[in-house]
Amino acid sequence: MSLPCGTFNTRYDQAFAIFRTKTHWVLLIAFIIFIFTVPLFLNPQFFSVINIMMIIMIAVVGLHILVGYCGQISFGHAAFMAIGAYSSALMMNHFGLSFWICMPLAGLITAAVGILFGLPSVRVKGLYLALVSIAAQFIIIYVIETPLQGVTGGQWALRTAVPKIGDFAFDTPPKFYYLIASITILMIFLAKNLARTKTGRNFVAVRDNDIAAEVMGINIVTTKVLAFAIASFYAGVAGSLWAHYQRAFTTSDFSMLQSIWFVGMVIVGGMGSTLGPILGTMFITLLDQFVLRFTPTMTKVLPTLTAAQISSFGMFLFAAVIILFLVWEPRGLAHRWQIFKASYRLWPFAY
Repeated sequence: MSLPCGTFNTRYDQAFAIFRTKTHWVLLIAFIIFIFTVPLFLNPQFFSVINIMMIIMIAVVGLHILVGYCGQISFGHAAFMAIGAYSSALMMNHFGLSFWICMPLAGLITAAVGILFGLPSVRVKGLYLALVSIAAQFIIIYVIETPLQGVTGGQWALRTAVPKIGDFAFDTPPKFYYLIASITILMIFLAKNLARTKTGRNFVAVRDNDIAAEVMGINIVTTKVLAFAIASFYAGVAGSLWAHYQRAFTTSDFSMLQSIWFVGMVIVGGMGSTLGPILGTMFITLLDQFVLRFTPTMTKVLPTLTAAQISSFGMFLFAAVIILFLVWEPRGLAHRWQIFKASYRLWPFAY
């Protein structure tokens, strides 16, 4: 990684540090202050979009650990969010547990299920692993809707309560924003540090060449299954937040299409960097909001188009964006950001 002119590494801890210069620390403090003062000057109607975006961001960061770092594909990530959502809601509804206990337990339950579906990754890879993950999507949703119908309510909406701290309830989007923002920052911080640990380096080694990694002494079975467990844990935490933020949800909130868009967010953001899923989630979410606001205008500009044709415009635009990124910028928005940083860090010696 390129450093600003005049900044050098003289110790190993400096080489692995996330924040190196005073500018980094000033920007970090300014960013945290900005995040937690947004509700003071932001229109309340935007909080519903921001809160959903941050919940999805947690799930996509977890998926990136599996796909971007370990090189394992998954098209069933939304189903693992469903496990976290239903686990958290049912534990609160039936056992009266606090949200602060339900959320980590939901993550652990989802991680256990992730290990179960991650075991086939030891034997299969590529398209075969993609098929296994697709099977996980349908199996999990089927189990929730049919065998466990008496507990989960099947296809009917499951309702749950909002989190509380004493008498303070996170019952409005601005209040819930503080909770989601805090957990999102924590989960991103953990993911960033995971990439710098021995486990993170094992993930990258398996992604680049699993045979060479095994020759070097890395346990392939443990590494791949651990990647599925961690990714599922993130999905479970995101699912728990989704359940208590929406208060009522169904299995349709965790469809196969949602899983595909999670992978699309990883692609657009860029793999191999924690910043990638963050930028990818923000880009796709903002693009979705643009489509929702632009679609009514299309009915006036192009009155000959039917409602079905206009509604399909959003799907066409999302698909086109992913194709364009795959062709012209396969390393995603994170790579563009790295290029931008290098252009000013090396100033005035841009060559």
